[in-house]
Amino acid sequence: MNRLRAVVVCLVIACATVVLPAAAAPPGWTALPVPAAAPPVTVSDLAARGPAEAWATGYEHASDGLRPLLYRWDGTAWSRDTDFPGSAELGRLGKVQFVGDEVWILHVHEGTGQILRRSAAGWSSVPLPQTLWTYQDFTAVPGAAWVVGEDETGLKVLRYDGSGWTAQAVPDGVLYLMGITARTATDAWAWADTSTGATVLRWDGTAWRNARVPLPPDSNVHTVLLEPSGRVTIGGSQYTDGTAATYLLSWNGHAWRTTRPPLGDTWTEGMVRGPDGALWLPVRSDHAFQSKYARVDGHRTTFFYGPERTDAIDVRPVAPARAGSALLSFGTAEIYGSKPNLMSERRRG
Repeated sequence: MNRLRAVVVCLVIACATVVLPAAAAPPGWTALPVPAAAPPVTVSDLAARGPAEAWATGYEHASDGLRPLLYRWDGTAWSRDTDFPGSAELGRLGKVQFVGDEVWILHVHEGTGQILRRSAAGWSSVPLPQTLWTYQDFTAVPGAAWVVGEDETGLKVLRYDGSGWTAQAVPDGVLYLMGITARTATDAWAWADTSTGATVLRWDGTAWRNARVPLPPDSNVHTVLLEPSGRVTIGGSQYTDGTAATYLLSWNGHAWRTTRPPLGDTWTEGMVRGPDGALWLPVRSDHAFQSKYARVDGHRTTFFYGPERTDAIDVRPVAPARAGSALLSFGTAEIYGSKPNLMSERRRG
């Protein structure tokens, strides 16, 4: 009897060993339908506020020029929004941000710039105080918003405080601002090209100053990821003997640490902190019919493929975002015989 009981116990353990890993396997990426635009299209940004609200921006390349694109995710499906001011005019939509209960979006139309604001009462807009040649980037937090670009006189940093705009000065030697982000109205970061190379700047509520970030030599900066905890992650490329390789530079509240995950020369602008605590970013796929993502957790990097798409020759996620306990991604997919159109994917759990 004891021998029979031992055999039964062994069989149960063996079955559990076979079944449990499959049941506990991490969920994969699944495709989400997106209403088609007029291809080819360009995706600008994606931002999510929980699992039931996300906004994606971009523009169509129409025969008469660029036309803005705005899509909303309601937790179940994507739909196109055409009610915002200037939706029928030539132009493009850029970065999208959540500010309190509102959605703020950079809108460039017919050469002029404005910030679109959507509240429970509907859409409104905040015109920029001047026309710029280029509108490089935008960020907004409660109490402040910034737009950076250039006009005929050079670099421009424009700050909105809720009632009006001011032009801000930057340290000497700054030639160009490539991007900007903010955690609060008195804590904003920008990455710049200067006469001595790439530099990170920081706004402390009084002035823009060199943040003294120890960037790797011969490197540039793609993005700065600020988190409520105070953690900062900078992504960029470092050049060695003419070859570029991705680096990550992180601040844990006490010191900076540089890592070089095996990402080749990946552009890190789409890097986000996932619900699992790891960094996620889209990478160039070696499968033409599937997207590819990298998950970076400390010194460990793993890769995941998106769903297979029939007859696809280039699947390119551009902007991932955390949506509650899931990851959303928005980008383009080029199907053989057609131009790139919109695609979206989601990874649960």
